[in-house]
Amino acid sequence: MINFNYETDFYLKNETEVSNWILNTISEEAHKLEEINYVFCDDEYLHKLNVEFLNHDTLTDVISFDYSIGKRIQGDIFISIERVKDNAKDFSVSFEEELNRVIIHGVLHYCGYKDKTDADAKIMRAKENHYLEQLA
Repeated sequence: MINFNYETDFYLKNETEVSNWILNTISEEAHKLEEINYVFCDDEYLHKLNVEFLNHDTLTDVISFDYSIGKRIQGDIFISIERVKDNAKDFSVSFEEELNRVIIHGVLHYCGYKDKTDADAKIMRAKENHYLEQLA
């Protein structure tokens, strides 16, 4: 089950399409979906979580809490719409593309991909691009 929750004025226009895309991604990565809760929020909301749970006093676009066991995907993904808008401008891409990248980025973490090293980040970016092409 994929749930979309809104703590800001933003709302996904295509929840069903995005849900199907996420399900297809999880399936292609040979995992099974239990439950993912997406929470779309603002910078203040996400900053509080970043400080409280991760001890990071910085703004970020996405935080994911992974409760997966083995190949059974379960977690909460918090996305700051304000950060996504700013990042889209910084990277010269549309808001929709950047939002979709962040949406799938969290799922890929749950599937075992990391992004802390340059090598891992390169693999993560390639996977993001692969799945973004499938949504287009």
